[in-house]
Amino acid sequence: MTTVFSPARLGPVTLRNRVIKAATFEGRTPDALVTDDLIEYHRAPAAGGVGMTTVAYCAVSPEGRTDRHQIWMRPEAVPGLRRLTEAIHAEGAAASAQIGHAGPVANAASNRLPALAPGRMFSPLGMARTVRPDAAELQRVVRAFADAALTAEEAGFDAVELHFGHNYLISSFFSPLLNHRRDSYGGSLANRARLAREVAAAVRDAVGDRIAVLAKLSMDDGVVGGLHLEESLQIGRWLEEDGTLDALELTIGSSLLNPMYLFHGDAPRKDFAKAFHGPMSWGMRLGGRFFLREYPYREAYMLDLARQFRYELNMPLVLLGGITTAETMQLAMNEGFEFVAMARALLRQPDLLLRIQENEHTPSLCTHCNKCMPSIFSRTTCVLARPDEPALT
Repeated sequence: MTTVFSPARLGPVTLRNRVIKAATFEGRTPDALVTDDLIEYHRAPAAGGVGMTTVAYCAVSPEGRTDRHQIWMRPEAVPGLRRLTEAIHAEGAAASAQIGHAGPVANAASNRLPALAPGRMFSPLGMARTVRPDAAELQRVVRAFADAALTAEEAGFDAVELHFGHNYLISSFFSPLLNHRRDSYGGSLANRARLAREVAAAVRDAVGDRIAVLAKLSMDDGVVGGLHLEESLQIGRWLEEDGTLDALELTIGSSLLNPMYLFHGDAPRKDFAKAFHGPMSWGMRLGGRFFLREYPYREAYMLDLARQFRYELNMPLVLLGGITTAETMQLAMNEGFEFVAMARALLRQPDLLLRIQENEHTPSLCTHCNKCMPSIFSRTTCVLARPDEPALT
């Protein structure tokens, strides 16, 4: 029987087990470069037993950041990234870099560069209208993904994860709600999926089989008129047929329009309002209940949707969402998923996996209060963690 602690192949990489620390904003790169704080953030779950940890968010270009403090993949970033991967490898884990372009989720005011989207729209994040890239500009983005993957390889990463979710740039092109283009990147689903397929092909051509290539793919935006299951399934089929990816990590929700659909649990509206300034703060106070909706937490809350991909696809799949116990991890294995991804539970307890290996009945201390979410705008942390808690790492 396959267990979550069995070694597994991910493209050219062998992971010591099937648990991946999911990409989550760290808020620990004030100068858009690696810090010791960021290294420790990833060293801890690596020492705590995960098979691979995912560094987020590594933008492929300056305007592709959600704000100017985030890492973007360039030569100046390589020495720090190499220190980061070396620290992760020293703990026995593999390292993945999530590379992406924030598109309409980018804060143009912070970046001091226009945000890109399938068409012109008002973005409350930067209090400005987005820019509609033409075909030549989109090819620049495709090349930027390939270059970012090569930078990740140079820095010692074992894998890259392409961000095709949450209404970031690639995902925004999937969405019928956001993509009203009439060129070869809009209209039919085949056209709306074109940019994703071009990016995946360009990255694979750049790195070959030297490192693994995954994609985080939205199954459902959770937005009326947005991307939903049937279209996402077809995109998954095309990506599998193209043969450019080693695995898909399945996700849901829209950072632009419905972020809590991804997270489930409490919606910390007051904490978000405090994290913003000016109009955004007032907007969150007045309309937060419409933007930050509440979805009750349950274990493996994405499983019902993800099962449809497991039925349809043969490629390796990563199950995300509500993975906190040994029982849930084994359920994922029994359902045919090759990997599971964890995020908030490891923020609360970086060594949770080692604890579960010692005692399979170990509970997660994460309460799904989601108060960690507003902390991404300063320094991502679990507000419930106590410095005096004993650790196995």
